[in-house]
Amino acid sequence: MQKIIIIEPLFDNDNEEDKIDEITALCDSAEATCVGVYKQYIKTVTPSTFIGKGKAIAIKEEAKKLNADLCVFDGELSPSQTLNLSDFIEVPVITRTNLILDIFAKRAKSSEGKILVELAQLRYIYPRLKGRGDSLSRLGGGIGTRGPGETQLETDRRHIRGRILSLQKSLEKIRLRRNLEYSRRKKNRVKNVVLIGYTNAGKSTLLNLLCKSDDLEMNKLFATLDTSSKKAYIGGETVIFVDTVGFIKNLPPDLLEAFKSTLECVHEADLILSVADSTKNWQEQFNVTDSLLDKFTHDAKVIKVLNKCDVLSDDFVPSEIIKISALKNIGIDNLKNIVSKELALIK
Repeated sequence: MQKIIIIEPLFDNDNEEDKIDEITALCDSAEATCVGVYKQYIKTVTPSTFIGKGKAIAIKEEAKKLNADLCVFDGELSPSQTLNLSDFIEVPVITRTNLILDIFAKRAKSSEGKILVELAQLRYIYPRLKGRGDSLSRLGGGIGTRGPGETQLETDRRHIRGRILSLQKSLEKIRLRRNLEYSRRKKNRVKNVVLIGYTNAGKSTLLNLLCKSDDLEMNKLFATLDTSSKKAYIGGETVIFVDTVGFIKNLPPDLLEAFKSTLECVHEADLILSVADSTKNWQEQFNVTDSLLDKFTHDAKVIKVLNKCDVLSDDFVPSEIIKISALKNIGIDNLKNIVSKELALIK
């Protein structure tokens, strides 16, 4: 298991505890051990290293003491900043997006999931290839090596562009098949309920309970990556429940763009269950989900569901939010009744 040091840049409006909790949970999901968190309060971004040379050298000393394998920067860095930080610390530095992509690569099981992960990785790598080319030239000694370095860079770029086009064509075929499935359901008047919300909020546990299925349940961020559809009987009729990839705050745009196709089920939803975890900052989780839902056109009503209510630390919850515990089977009958009533209103 890799030993990871987290570099946490903090700005004036940041919630320090929430940020550190989330990046630490991401490291755990990546099956790595966090051996240290180093905070840097940012007033002015240092162009070369983001956090400043002095802090980078301090982290270098700690990385040696702790025998760290990797540093994770909780944010985004330019290619040159990544290289400069890696040089100063003498340990490879990756960004939060790199870490999430690694988790996605581990979790993807379906052919679509694997395609989406590769597409997201290539889109992330492509604009950063210049930094790798510069590094290759420097390592070669400069004179006499820059030409081949640049030639390899262009070869890499052409290969990535070609691979992206190939993956996009594969996704289009999958999208067409999915649209045919949606059309068949509409023709047969089978209604769709989409579960959407924060990662690790218990959507898969809820899906399993409602549909009496056995999809993967894991207490880790992004445990479920592939979209999963299951059949249930609610109010005497067949209903398809769809579980989707979870969200986190500040989900990198490249990842959201890549996974838009798996969230197309939102367009076809008759009802949306927005699920949050009551043991965390659930108000913020609902806000994150709301802001991401705004990026997708849909006509479905959204019902907010607060899971893990058996350990709810906040006594005040608005009446329109449905409180449940999927693990303890609390409030599920009430949720089924509400879902049944809402679906009955749909022609």
